[in-house]
Amino acid sequence: MQNNNLSNGQASYSLSAPTQAKSSAISSEFKNFLADIEHLITEATSMTTEDLTQAKTKLNERMESIKHSFDDLSETVSAKARKSAVVTNNYVHEQPWVAIGAGAVVGLLVGFLASRRS
Repeated sequence: MQNNNLSNGQASYSLSAPTQAKSSAISSEFKNFLADIEHLITEATSMTTEDLTQAKTKLNERMESIKHSFDDLSETVSAKARKSAVVTNNYVHEQPWVAIGAGAVVGLLVGFLASRRS
C-alpha cells in the first residue's frame, strides 16, 4: 500500500499488495517456463514430431502468458510513477524552499564527491 506523509516533508512508498502479487505471479510463470525449457532440452532427443509440436505450443502459450503479465505489471508501475510525479510536483509547489535547499545540498555533495575523485 502506498503511504504519503507530506505534513512533515517526507514521503514513503512501498509496493502495494496487487503489485507484489503480480510480480510474484510473473516470477512463478517465468520459473515454470524455464522448467519447461529444461525439460524440453533433456527430452528432445527422444521426442517424436508430435511431441515437439505439443512442446512448442505449450512454450508459446507460456510466452504469451508472461508477455501479458509483464504488460500488466508495466501498466501498474507506470501508474505509480505518474502518481509519484504528481505528489512530488505538489510538494515542490507547496514547499519550494525546502526543495531548493535539498537540490542545493545534493549538488554540493555530488560536487564534493566528484572533486575528491580527481
